[in-house]
Amino acid sequence: MNALIFALVAAIGNLIGGWAVVRSERRGLRFIEASLAFGAGFMLAVALLEVMPEALRIGHDGPLFILLGYLGVHLAQHVVVPHFHFGEETHRVPAFAGISALFGLLLHTFFDGVAIGSGFLVSNQLGILLFLAVLLHKLPEGVAMASVALASGLGRGRALSAAAALGVATMLGVVLTESAKGLQEHGLALSAGVTIYVAASNLVPEFQAKRGLATPLAFFGGMAGFFLARMALETGLR
Repeated sequence: MNALIFALVAAIGNLIGGWAVVRSERRGLRFIEASLAFGAGFMLAVALLEVMPEALRIGHDGPLFILLGYLGVHLAQHVVVPHFHFGEETHRVPAFAGISALFGLLLHTFFDGVAIGSGFLVSNQLGILLFLAVLLHKLPEGVAMASVALASGLGRGRALSAAAALGVATMLGVVLTESAKGLQEHGLALSAGVTIYVAASNLVPEFQAKRGLATPLAFFGGMAGFFLARMALETGLR
């Protein structure tokens, strides 16, 4: 299967999320917010049950690169970038915040592509599962980027362009993974760390304070969705 095509489909999710912000599509934004918990559950399950075991099997230095992936995203999103969270930004932020958020998210979305490319290098099943995990958080990525851009005064055109740039970075991650030996060897482990960070440190804090049963049900539903997707792929790819 062509990993670049899957990356292109995932990249479109960034554009859709950005478009929802630029056009003030409130129903779309509410749907994206509601899907955060499901996406977090699915991503955690993929990272812990599929990606980490495979990364540890491939190389003895897998744990180190898993940690580096986790720390790299934290550095990019919460040290280099002074103001970032998943979901829509509704408050005015400094003018430089939009640019810094773009640079921070570009690294993250690059490794979205590395994850997809690395998964397909192992098997079609792992590639598709990672594609689904990436796709589920592409919408909130686009929302976060476009809303920060608007809140920093960059304007609608630049906000949508910034969301599109995230998609381009994802596709670049696939291309380089298929050609760079270092990413072929360590990309899967790095992607495990990135995926765990996005799910547990980015997405979960966005919804864990909400009351009611809907959010935890969606979170555990995302994990159940992973098992169903894996079963379907095991049957369909035989």
